[in-house]
Amino acid sequence: MAERLETYGGKNEMDDSPELQNDGKDGDDDGLFDVEDQQKARTDSVDLSSDTSLVVDISDALSERDKVKFTVHTKTTLPEFSESDFSVTRDHDEFLWLHTMYDENEDYAGVIIPPPPPKPDFDASREKLQKLGEGEGTMTKEEFQKMKAELEAEYLATFKKTVAMHEVFLQRLAAHPTLRTDHNFRVFLEYKQALDVRGRNKKEKFGSLVKLVTKSVDEVLVTGQKDVDPFFERERTFVVEYHNKVKDSTARSDRMTRSNKQIADTYIRVSSGLNALATLEKSDLDNAEAIPESARFFIKVSEMFEKLRKVEARVATDADLKLSDLLRYYMRDTAAAKDLLYRRMRSLVNYQNANKALEKARAKNKEVQQAEKNQEEACNKFEKLSEVAKQELTDYKTRRVAAFKKNLVELAELEVKHAKRTLQTLVVREFYDLDQADIITTGA
Repeated sequence: MAERLETYGGKNEMDDSPELQNDGKDGDDDGLFDVEDQQKARTDSVDLSSDTSLVVDISDALSERDKVKFTVHTKTTLPEFSESDFSVTRDHDEFLWLHTMYDENEDYAGVIIPPPPPKPDFDASREKLQKLGEGEGTMTKEEFQKMKAELEAEYLATFKKTVAMHEVFLQRLAAHPTLRTDHNFRVFLEYKQALDVRGRNKKEKFGSLVKLVTKSVDEVLVTGQKDVDPFFERERTFVVEYHNKVKDSTARSDRMTRSNKQIADTYIRVSSGLNALATLEKSDLDNAEAIPESARFFIKVSEMFEKLRKVEARVATDADLKLSDLLRYYMRDTAAAKDLLYRRMRSLVNYQNANKALEKARAKNKEVQQAEKNQEEACNKFEKLSEVAKQELTDYKTRRVAAFKKNLVELAELEVKHAKRTLQTLVVREFYDLDQADIITTGA
């Protein structure tokens, strides 16, 4: 069954879930998942250019069981395009094809190629929903509905983040002064028909594996050499160490987010259990209209845990959006920076080998002219690559620092807000009244 998500102003059928709406009781949003936050996520990961001559976004997405189709919308004033406002439909494989075209083009050897968007994967969410359905008989109706709504919200959040990552990839390309002029990029944005990009066959996959192993071995050999430029030597040391630390931080952040979600799930069970106790207390009385004090107590405490559950779920969502996603993106972006530094070192080794070959040719007085030509080409390629790479790494640092500063400040503000709401729920909570006059208030 296909499911449509209109990213701008659209409405998914899951949006009507009570967990996605503000209950209006506290003057603040209690929803597990804020659609507006996820719409902003596309620009949270990277600091994009304010140039409006080429603006690309994903205006619509359709999720099917085996693929997601993205509607890529483009507005431009550039003369290379035949129209100023147009849309095309693309799937994930076509995004990967576009990345491959950049990655294999030697003209972009000095550029940090934006990392390809991750493959859409909703299997985990579908599996959780399936297990929930199988265990429906072991929980109360209220507990089942809350768990179902939370899992649906999690699925929707994953879907929206998938759209955001594909959009960020295109926006990075559109904002780059060199990458935006690529012919394949224009074809991707403008060609109305499907690009008929096929997956790799077994032979191509094996060839790709061999190429990857060869590159890994070559990278070890190349990176063992001392760089002739102190700037790139410092950058190489920093990027390798930074990548490892970001990778470790991503795993830790994911574990923290999972713990928050598990706490929220536990609160659901506690709240449902207290509601069940209140129902039992009321059923013990002959007068159905009378509510015993113990039942009122259980109801109030159940409401408190429901409030805490919403706050804890929102903490998990915000941490995932503002921290985990940011770390995960820059882990992949730093890997792209490492690839740039590898390409430059490979170019340096080629230049040094060309110098040695020229010396041998002159010593033997054979094929000197060809050796000089090869040496000159290697020199020009290395110098051009180094010039572009230096600017790329400088821009990368600026973009990275700005993105982390922005997201960490926003995350801190959200955590303060959630802490205040938790404190308010625990410290000032009316559990029950005895005779409509005496109100018992407890401290945390």
